[in-house]
Amino acid sequence: MDKFIIHGGKKLKGSVKVSGAKNASLALMPATLVNNGINKLYNTPELNDVYTMLKLLSQMGVKYSFNNHLLELDTSSITSYEAPYEHVKKMRASIYVLGPLLARYGYAKVSMPGGCAWGPRPVNLHLMAMEKLGAEIQLDQGYIIARSNRLKGNYINFDIPSVGATGNTLMAAVLAKGNTIINNAACEPEITNLCNYLIKMGAKINGIGTSILEVEGVDELKPAEIETIPDRIEAGTLLIAGAITRGNIRVIGGVTHHLHSLLSKLEDSGCKLAYNKDYIEINAEDVEVSPVDVTTAVFPGFPTDMQAQWIAYMSLANGTSNVTDTIYTDRFNHVPELVRLGADIIVHENTARIVGVKRLTGAKVMSTDLRASASLVLAGLAAEGTTEVLRVYHIDRGYQKIEEKLKTLGADIERVEGSEY
Repeated sequence: MDKFIIHGGKKLKGSVKVSGAKNASLALMPATLVNNGINKLYNTPELNDVYTMLKLLSQMGVKYSFNNHLLELDTSSITSYEAPYEHVKKMRASIYVLGPLLARYGYAKVSMPGGCAWGPRPVNLHLMAMEKLGAEIQLDQGYIIARSNRLKGNYINFDIPSVGATGNTLMAAVLAKGNTIINNAACEPEITNLCNYLIKMGAKINGIGTSILEVEGVDELKPAEIETIPDRIEAGTLLIAGAITRGNIRVIGGVTHHLHSLLSKLEDSGCKLAYNKDYIEINAEDVEVSPVDVTTAVFPGFPTDMQAQWIAYMSLANGTSNVTDTIYTDRFNHVPELVRLGADIIVHENTARIVGVKRLTGAKVMSTDLRASASLVLAGLAAEGTTEVLRVYHIDRGYQKIEEKLKTLGADIERVEGSEY
């Protein structure tokens, strides 16, 4: 297993480009299953999760080529309608194949999803939506087995605005007979990206970007192409890297309206920001970081996927802050590792209380999940001395060569391959 060795204390400076969005790609890729032919996805990131999804689609018969961030997927010869445990256990997003398989072929057998090591993320909303659309659902030995002659449009109300369930329902409803209304739909940019792609295929969707999506089912969809949106979580992580090191960096490709909640909090903490449609620039030189409370929320609120990174940043603030996660209430596995670096953090229920310290000190720490590993890298960049971040395969799931991007900004970070610890 690889690890990062970070010699901290260097102010980051310069420009860095954001890759395509992981979470958008993981919806766009299975969306190709609803048509018959060659689809092109531009700006696809080279991430472990993307390759996991490719392995899953390949075993179904999808043929692909992947060069220079252009992913071409040929869905004309599907041979299997099953997503086996060996693939799905690695990534929860694999359940995204359920809706499109059911819509196009009337049958899907999908292992119950695995993925991150924290938190219950139940699939009940996905199954409820498929049943509302007329599917028969069985749970058998860890598998979801879904059948339908043809799905039929219906009114679907989500108790919570789930991104995964919204995406899966969209991919099923576009080929259903009649109209579907999805109430309390997720409004995340990744869902908008998916909607726009389905429309390029010939789908009829209204209400994009709102919490009420109306879908008029069609009989057939054609192959299409689309550009994957920039990864707002990577952009946010890089911006915090600039802030926590008291640096001055320009993040190229970050979409401002995808990041309003984070940008507002960064300004509240004392950072100076400048941005246009092409970049976001952060200047934290000579800033005495003010403590800023954060409560995560669904988009456009503060992302739960930025919670761990914000805690790392607040650990060096001049005062006490509180970070509450209302989305995943037990997502605090990074806290004990940040404490090893000298942070003063206490977690009670779903709130972390962070008392800012003057300095962090390098130590050996262990990644437990994707965003936790990002927080440890950020803390290591700011810490005095040497930090070793172990199990960085977690960060490779969602950040494309993050160490190389940080190096271009002046970070002293090295990947050591095949380490034993």
